[in-house]
Order: sequence, then C-alpha cells, then structure tokens
Amino acid sequence: MMYKQKPVVLVADRESDATKGLIAFLRQHDLEVIWARDGESAFNAIDQTPIDCLVAELRVPRIDGMALLRRARERNPEVCGVVITEGAEIEKAVEAMRQGAYDFQMKPLNLEKLLAVLQRGLSHQALAARVAEMAGQLDERLGLERLTGRSRAVQRVTDQVRAIASTRATALIEGETGTGKGLVAQAIHQNSPRKHERFVWVNCGALAEGVIESELFGHERGAFTGATATRRGRFEMADGGTLFLDEVGEISPAVQVKLLRVIQDRAFERVGGTETMKTDVRLIAATNRDLAADVKAGRFREDLFYRLSVVRIQMPPLRERREDIPLMVEQFIREFDREHGRKVTGITRGVLDRLMRHAWPGNVRELKNTIEGMVVFAEGKRPLDLSDLPDALREVETGGETLAVTVGMTVEEAERQLLAATLRHTGQDKPRAAAMLGIGLRTLYRKIKQYSIH
Repeated sequence: MMYKQKPVVLVADRESDATKGLIAFLRQHDLEVIWARDGESAFNAIDQTPIDCLVAELRVPRIDGMALLRRARERNPEVCGVVITEGAEIEKAVEAMRQGAYDFQMKPLNLEKLLAVLQRGLSHQALAARVAEMAGQLDERLGLERLTGRSRAVQRVTDQVRAIASTRATALIEGETGTGKGLVAQAIHQNSPRKHERFVWVNCGALAEGVIESELFGHERGAFTGATATRRGRFEMADGGTLFLDEVGEISPAVQVKLLRVIQDRAFERVGGTETMKTDVRLIAATNRDLAADVKAGRFREDLFYRLSVVRIQMPPLRERREDIPLMVEQFIREFDREHGRKVTGITRGVLDRLMRHAWPGNVRELKNTIEGMVVFAEGKRPLDLSDLPDALREVETGGETLAVTVGMTVEEAERQLLAATLRHTGQDKPRAAAMLGIGLRTLYRKIKQYSIH
C-alpha cells in the first residue's frame, strides 16, 4: 500500500530478555515492530494501527492471545497470526490454528523459524491483495468499485447488492449521513437489467413540502400559481429505469399516500391532472433516520415502510470499520493527485494513525474531503505528513468539552463525568476512548457499568 514502508508486526508478550531479543531480531530484518507488554495494550494497538503480523503469547496478561488473534482477524482477515505457547499448551495452540492462526511455536523461540513463518504470511498477503485487485477490476465493471474496503461489513453490503440487483424488489438503504448510501443505490442499478436506462436521484430532504409532490409526479399547466406549462415528474423520467429517493423519511404524510399507491398499483396522476399514468420503475429509498421509530411515533406510514423495506441494507458508520480507512486513503490520494495535478507519493504512518483514531462523524464523505484538502495544499513530490493535517485532526486526541469539576465533588462523580464526556467525544468508540483515558478496555467497560453510563 502507499503508506507502508515496512510490514508491521505487533508483538504481545511480557517484558523479558527473550522478548527484547525477538524485537531486535525482527527489526534487523526490515520489519517495523510494535511492542505491547499486556493484552489490553495489544488490543488497543490492533484497533488503532493497521498490522500485518501478530506474534502473541497465549497467556499474555489481561487479555489472552486467543482474544487478540480474534480481534486482529476482525480488523484484517489476512493477518499473519503466530501464537507463542509453553510446552504444555498444545491443545490451545491447535485451537488457535482452527481460529485462523498462521502457526504456533513453543518457547524458547527459534527466531529463524519464526521469521520464515512471518515471511510466508506476508507473501500470502501479497497474493491475497492481488486476488482482491482482480476482484476489484471485476467490481469496477459491475459498478461496485467505489464501495472501498475489505471489512466484513462492506463485504456484506456488496453481497446484498449482488443478490438483489437482478430483482425488482424495492430496497431501503439505512445509515448515517456520509456512509455511501447513494453509491449503493447506484451499484444496485448498475448491476440490474435496467442499467442501460436512467438512474434518477431525488433528494427529498432538499425539497420544500409544497414542491416535492410536483417534483415526483409532475404537474399539469395551471395546476397551481406559476405552473405555466405541463411538466413531467421524476417517476416519468425514470420510467424503465431506477428512481432513488434519498432521505425518504422527510416526505410529508400526503405525499407518502401517493407514493404508496405508485408502489402498489404502478400508477399515478400528475398534480392537477386526471389522466392515470402508468410507470415501470425500480424504487430504491434511503434514510438517515430510524424509520421504524418514526412509524411507532406516527410520523411515517407503516404500510409504506414495509413496502419500501422489502430489502433493508444497513450502511455501517466509518468508526465501525476503521480497518477500511487505509484502503480508502490510498484510493482518495490517487484520485485527487490526478485530479489536482499533484505529486503526492503516499502518506506517513503518523498521519495514518491520526486518521485511524479520528471519530469521523461525517463518515466517508468527511474522510474524502479531508484527504482532498491535504492533497490540494501538498507541495512537491513527497508523502502527506503531520504538517498537512487540518487543525481538527492535529488535536484529534485533545479537543473536546470542558468539564465542570467543583470543590466538594466526589472523585466518583468527576470520573463519571470524564468517562461520559470522552465517550461522547469519540462517538461511543470504546477502544479509542480507553486509549485516550489511558485505561484498558475491560476497565472502561467495568466503569461504564459501575456508573450506569448510557
């Protein structure tokens, strides 16, 4: 990848002469090594830094090697995991192999043998990357190339797109702003039999209540003040193709009724008209609201909700798939380097670490805009470094609200406020909150329960 200069190995083991010797040996063979002396530190390192290899003592303190292996594989399914055991732990080592470890080795370590295992694992990763690149070339022909990432969450969305694209089923894409709901809608269209027909995108949230009905269904001349000519609506424009209703939760109850009829009968009348128009449209909707909750509150029609959500696709926020950030960053740098005529050669690990730790409330859209701004201002042939970061990211770990700690307040109450504020600052990202507070993840969960923080 563009940002990598050396493969990264996370070593999770107690402090000892043998561990120090292992780290020195790996560094001598051109590997970057991160050393975690206990399981909690290793767990946080896995969440904050992309790693290629994990060398973990099975009985590392606090969080054991098996849990670290599972977490590392969640973040990077191709990670080369090696479990280190004492002689009497063969059964657990075999279980680690079943869970995806690349190898297990017994103490005292044969460093040359361990190095050979890591090198085989790295070679396997290079092959897997090439296979993924070839799959990406296929996805590009299918309109899926912009759903960047190898996380399970992205793979699940991609699989759903492929499964439903050839059908006529309506689909509801749910997720926070900036997660890529529009890209998924376009990918469904590009994979469907309608791909040579029009894809019409309507942002329902950007249209005033008095305009959206005319926008969707069209109007006849004289239907209302200012209607000086007959106008086709989006349903007519999309006939034979796909109509994407973005932010569908914003439409009024009156328009909801007409929309329900179109789905049921595939027919409608223009505003001010009496002629029934037939339509053949594949309907895809998206929302950043909890429509099920809106149904219970009476803000959205239950029958329309069920008609729209024949298939529901949930777009994960970026903070829940941080392992995809390096790939996105690489793609965005290439894209904007070409677009703006720059000579950016990649990105330093320090910058990538900051990007990995940021909460990204604006999701992929915010990340993309951030990278574009950095590329635009980068001068010369060099990688992006810490000096290119916008101010908000330079202080990614220090910004936030001020706490009102007063004389006489109990230590417990001050700690509860600090925990709650940090969780808000990180968007409820608990591994990042634990790292900011300098405590282990288990400790954070225990304190959340202790103080009933929601």
